Amino acid sequence: MRRLLLLSLLLSGTAIAQDKPAISVDTLKTVTQTLSSDAYEGRGPTTPAEEKTVAYIIDRFKQAGLKPGNHGSWTQDVPMVEINAVDVQPFTVSGKGAPMSLAYRRDMIVGTYRVTPRIDLKNSELVFVGYGITAPEKGWDDYAGVDVRGKTVVILVNDPDWQNPGRDGPFEGRAMTWYGRWPYKYENAAKHGAAGALIVHQTEPAAYPWAVVQSSWTGPQLEMDEPGDHKDQSQLVGWLQQSVAERLLQAAGRDLATLTKAAQTRGFKAVPLGLTLSGGFTNTIRRQASKNVIGVLPGTTAPDDYVLYSAHWDHLGHCDAVDGDDICNGALDNASGVAGLVALAEAQGKAGPAKRSIAFLAVTAEERGLLGSAYYAQHPIFPLGRTVGGVNMDGLNVTGRSKDFVLTGQGKSEIEDLAKRLVAAQGRYIGAEPNPERGSYYRSDHFSFAKLGVPMLAGGSGQDKVTGGVAAGKAATEDYVAHRYHKPSDEYDPRWDWSGAVEDLTIYYQLGRELADRPGLWPNWYPTAEFRGLRDQSRKNAQ
Repeated sequence: MRRLLLLSLLLSGTAIAQDKPAISVDTLKTVTQTLSSDAYEGRGPTTPAEEKTVAYIIDRFKQAGLKPGNHGSWTQDVPMVEINAVDVQPFTVSGKGAPMSLAYRRDMIVGTYRVTPRIDLKNSELVFVGYGITAPEKGWDDYAGVDVRGKTVVILVNDPDWQNPGRDGPFEGRAMTWYGRWPYKYENAAKHGAAGALIVHQTEPAAYPWAVVQSSWTGPQLEMDEPGDHKDQSQLVGWLQQSVAERLLQAAGRDLATLTKAAQTRGFKAVPLGLTLSGGFTNTIRRQASKNVIGVLPGTTAPDDYVLYSAHWDHLGHCDAVDGDDICNGALDNASGVAGLVALAEAQGKAGPAKRSIAFLAVTAEERGLLGSAYYAQHPIFPLGRTVGGVNMDGLNVTGRSKDFVLTGQGKSEIEDLAKRLVAAQGRYIGAEPNPERGSYYRSDHFSFAKLGVPMLAGGSGQDKVTGGVAAGKAATEDYVAHRYHKPSDEYDPRWDWSGAVEDLTIYYQLGRELADRPGLWPNWYPTAEFRGLRDQSRKNAQ
């Protein structure tokens, strides 16, 4: 019955859905070029560049006609602690065969979540735990029958069935689940008492090369500043180069390919390797706060209901130099998303207030583990039970129009039903997610809201380009991932084609406007979605 009511509301809202705003290409260009210029030093949170970035976003929000969104303030403080591993000496592996020396950055990347001045790992036994998954509902436990307390676990990236075509398999086949993401693997290792957790890096299932691990996991790392200083986490977390993992397992008389195949089968048993790991490093610790930026277009008749647009303003700041350039400018990721946020604020402002309030949230520290959105979701300015839903933007389409529109993590919420009609109105179709093994649904800020019950759309242009088709779209994506993603070369290009971004932003505008002008419309998660119960409870509490 509820689904029929939603469909009825959708059909009756056709006129609103087809309202076409004037999305400013000049705004998209100007905001992206400004925020990704060297003057903003890659927009690292808690760096001197943050103050400049936040001030610029506030100024653009003011110009768009928004009001301060946090009880008269434009910002929300996000308490953080910066941990920087320094003086990392080569780690040593002892046991069978000759001792191995693992060089920091070249062979392995290590760090810690613990807020402590020193990490020392001494003769910690190494245990291969397959994909490191404990999923009782699937009858799967890679830690069954093994005690890893005080030991260091070696873990495979992604899910056991990531190579399966389609969605067949216990972990949704090619589509990555939460169990395949590195935060889950470290979290589960800590729950089992592991002193260390090392993930084997493989480019295809990780969805990025080793260079991305080097740039993202070295230097100062940010975490939310919470009571207990994260002492419940493993002492050591990090990554191993695939070739290094192969040598390590060979020293243990094992073969990585053989163990990987075994780990893809239910009932796999963890394998003690007869090797130990030793090493340590010093941490410099600095506590500070970063900021989320919040603007709002107050509603008229239902101002306490909120439709939400979000995008992260941060990037990596200064990073590994390439040809003398050490600024990771983050033009596409995600200066373009903030530009989209500003352009939508302008368009919604020009249209005038809707019945519900429309909030615009530029969050910090997405690149450090979705910290800004996670903090907001846990400490919301606008109650989550009164947050209708919305759209998150993480990189706009700058390679021209696409025939398809891809819903990331499709099949989860009723908000997709609204989007599908808007996509069809543009003469486009819903395309399949081209790289579901990348787990994109769990890698951007919409996930912080989703896991607390708020349905947020994550989607945009697919790879079927109007000019050049799928081949052109796939080539553009692969080129970006290989040559610009999380690298200094992610810079603004005046030759970019913004026509596809405008089409996507038009859908985002129409979706947000429809939600905001129909107070009776409350999209929920599909009954099979893991977040449905949370949404039902939050809505019940909000009544």
